[in-house]
Amino acid sequence: MSPTHTPRIAVVGSLNMDLVLQVQHAPGPGETVLADALHLVPGGKGGNQAVACARQGAEVALFGRVGDDGYGHTLRAGLDADAIDHSGVQTDIEATTGVAAITVEASGQNRIVVVPGANGRFVLDAAALGAALQGAGSLVLQFETPLPQVLAAAEMAHAAGCPVVLNPSPIQPLPDAMWPLVHTLVVNEVEAAALAGQSVATPADAAQAAQALCAKGPTQVVVTLGAAGAVAADAAGNRYHPGLVVQAVDTTAAGDTFLGALAVALARGEPLDAAVREGIRASALCVTQPGAQPSIPTRAAVAHSPQPPAWSPL
Repeated sequence: MSPTHTPRIAVVGSLNMDLVLQVQHAPGPGETVLADALHLVPGGKGGNQAVACARQGAEVALFGRVGDDGYGHTLRAGLDADAIDHSGVQTDIEATTGVAAITVEASGQNRIVVVPGANGRFVLDAAALGAALQGAGSLVLQFETPLPQVLAAAEMAHAAGCPVVLNPSPIQPLPDAMWPLVHTLVVNEVEAAALAGQSVATPADAAQAAQALCAKGPTQVVVTLGAAGAVAADAAGNRYHPGLVVQAVDTTAAGDTFLGALAVALARGEPLDAAVREGIRASALCVTQPGAQPSIPTRAAVAHSPQPPAWSPL
């Protein structure tokens, strides 16, 4: 595929309204702090990853579930603004739209508590997803919707010959049946450590964990390391990709932005290492702006951003 190819990507995942509290520091046990500001921002890992894919130039179809309430209507309007097909987003008349309470410290570090709401009642529409998978460059999945539905979606994509890009967050054990269905597994250091059963504190640790995860079935694994960059692993070995030095304002959606840029690059036919570099560039831009979806950069912005340092084998 050429760099100008417009890939089609399907996303199954959560949609939340983020209640973002800007604080100097997060409260400790029994501590009360005053927030500097409160912002309501569209979020949810599914919504964020769909927006990230769309802003990198993909045609995106999103499957999820929201409540029949103001937050749900606002989230749909936001998807419209990014030309995302949300005909597969269900409306739940009995549950409220998911909400995430997020504290963002002055350093940019965040802490997140999610109330799943309608996300927890998502039921896969097999016919609609099946149509979206025809000719799609990838199916993007995470774990903020019920795991049986995620597994069913992965099985459908695998049967259709559509590569599955999985971000198993919030972390939970993968069913044995899911491992061989995953083409590209994207995990942060905490998720990698939990799934591989070993500590991940350095790029070398990440490489060992990534190879252990590859052995479970995925074709390729990427372990993100925050500001330190990422490690890519596949049958050719391990490569360490250093990060870019930026002034972080808010790290919310950085991982989702990385995944979206990576997924679109892969769907365009770019090799894994080039896709990882795109993810690093996009996420570095993301953390310099506040909020989840508002901070996700466009393809044009990424194209004009600095290139990360050269990668090295591990």
